[in-house]
Amino acid sequence: MSRLDTSGPLIGEPRPGRLRKYLQVRAGGLPGAFWVLWGGSLVNRLGSMVNPFLSLYLTGVRGVSLGDTGLVLTVVGVGSVISQPLGGFLADRFGRRAALTGGMLANGATLLTLGHARSLTVLVLACFVLGVTIDLFRPAAQALVADAVPAADRTRAYGLLLWAVNLGFSVAMVLGGYLASHAYQLLFWLDAGACAVFGVLVWLAVPETRPGGRQRTAGSYRTVLRDRTMLAFAGIIMVYAVVFQQAFATLPLAMQNTAMSSSAYGLVMGVNGAVVIAMQPLIGHRLAAFDKSRLLATGFTVAACGNAVTAAASTTVVYGLAVAVSTLGEILVFAVTAAVVADLAPTALRGRYNGLIGMAWGTGFLIAPLAGTRLLALGSTTLWLTCAALCLVAALAQLSLAPALRRHAARSASEGTSP
Repeated sequence: MSRLDTSGPLIGEPRPGRLRKYLQVRAGGLPGAFWVLWGGSLVNRLGSMVNPFLSLYLTGVRGVSLGDTGLVLTVVGVGSVISQPLGGFLADRFGRRAALTGGMLANGATLLTLGHARSLTVLVLACFVLGVTIDLFRPAAQALVADAVPAADRTRAYGLLLWAVNLGFSVAMVLGGYLASHAYQLLFWLDAGACAVFGVLVWLAVPETRPGGRQRTAGSYRTVLRDRTMLAFAGIIMVYAVVFQQAFATLPLAMQNTAMSSSAYGLVMGVNGAVVIAMQPLIGHRLAAFDKSRLLATGFTVAACGNAVTAAASTTVVYGLAVAVSTLGEILVFAVTAAVVADLAPTALRGRYNGLIGMAWGTGFLIAPLAGTRLLALGSTTLWLTCAALCLVAALAQLSLAPALRRHAARSASEGTSP
């Protein structure tokens, strides 16, 4: 039997045995350091309540005008573009634990400052620092997984992290929506507390995985920028990021244009988390058996189909279907992207490589509202068909990059996880 044929429970096997086998196939064999990171990520996302409700807080609680709120949110975006490259440098220079814990504590302190800011100047400065610190931990977390998990299990491990993040975020959205209408200040304290728990947990329970000696200083961001394969891959991800962010930048506006309420948008976006939570455990452990570039191209193509459905949507049900289809593509893209970066990155530069891919995401997120709103002004169909076309371009580009990525993957597999 093939490897995939053994993933399901045997007929007639006792129920406890079936459950054990189910969990072993999907989550077994991963090191303890990964599970600490997984648990910390879940806690962190359970507390991530400020950013989704920041615009409502600025306008409703602090009385900031709509125009100034747009400026403040742009400042957050500018800071987020800096966040991951800086985090990647810190992860390679000072170690994964220090970068992750420091980033989490800095983000928590910034959240408390923002929650007590009164003047517009302080709000703008706090929001810029929030943008810088919000993803400062991420390159260290991604590099830690690449350091600790064997190459054959990385796609599965990154998929499990995606599942934890979506599970926590789904709960946070519900709880945050309730608190936003009753006790806004508590949002900041809970978010800051979750940051602190995550950072301290990693500091106390995860050993340092950064390579030691001379190897840790071999290279810089100049080395990363000379890697043409990595730059091409980052460009592909940036294109997809522009499309992905439309779900937050223009989808609510498109639904509003068809006389649909904000509650309908919330329901539609709830489909995203539900699909990830339901589907990732069913397919995540199977992805390692497939070529990463083909998986990414498939993910981009599925996302193109989702955007094509959105172009024809006019009811909550059809919008929900469109989001469900796009989310299936998202599961493939998010799980495989980090594994590709792990293949491309030399061990000593894993933080910086993840920092660059994070910058690609951040740049795409900055472009998304500017491009998306202009396309929406030309018509909803124009916007979503353009997004579908961009996904297909990304898929074709990924297939053309596949031979170079396979060579890097073979090299990474031969090196294993040793520093």
